[in-house]
Amino acid sequence: MVVINLGYFALAASYVSALPVVQGIPLPGSHGPSPALPRRTIAGVSVLDTPLVRAAEQYMRDHSNDLVYKHVMRTWLFGTLMVNNNATLRNLVDPEVQAVSLLLHDLGFDRTPNSRLVSPDRRFEVDGAIAARDFIRDHRDGRRWDEHRVQLVWDAIALHTEQKYALYKEPDVAAVSTGIFMDFAGPSNGVTQAQYAAVVAGFPNDGLRDSVKDIFSWLCRTKPVSTYDTFMQPFGERFVANYSAVGGRTIDFVLGPPPA
Repeated sequence: MVVINLGYFALAASYVSALPVVQGIPLPGSHGPSPALPRRTIAGVSVLDTPLVRAAEQYMRDHSNDLVYKHVMRTWLFGTLMVNNNATLRNLVDPEVQAVSLLLHDLGFDRTPNSRLVSPDRRFEVDGAIAARDFIRDHRDGRRWDEHRVQLVWDAIALHTEQKYALYKEPDVAAVSTGIFMDFAGPSNGVTQAQYAAVVAGFPNDGLRDSVKDIFSWLCRTKPVSTYDTFMQPFGERFVANYSAVGGRTIDFVLGPPPA
């Protein structure tokens, strides 16, 4: 089970509360009172319903298959439940940053032929982060975002698989990674078993693990350099013919290739 460190969020909250407010504008990390934003209910979860969030959901739908889309929707709902159920997180996490990050976090899985979202050599997380940043800057409402919010989305997506880093970043970044991991680890961080089950009923997770195997094997096959020295490398070694990370690993760079 992946459990987010709420002690970190409490520390962040105390730090932010001690900062001054400049000309009535809350500083980054302190979202404070804000006008009521539109919401809708999906699988029993009250989620943000701004035009940008709606567009992000549709954009991901256009660039993913059914299995990836359902995974993305579950992670958005789990992440939203985690924040909805915790007053500390509600005061620290920007709901639109969180929603857009979770909805677009797997754009690097786009398998459309000649996709402009997928590079030949970058990690899929970086491809997704760049694509999400471009999406925000191209959207009418996204163009009104300040660069701090855009950077939070970039960081949240680029680091979402690396909890050794993500959980020590801003609360928004940590919350995104935790919501994603919940799809594999089960309910945690205030999300009840009943809430979790309702989300899975709405967006079934059958085929999730086979889908992960297929996607990571595809990445190892089509752009192997992006998978060396990562958690994806074992998928290549087990499932992709002639895959070899030898020569592309950090140990090979530092110590040279292994003896023949």
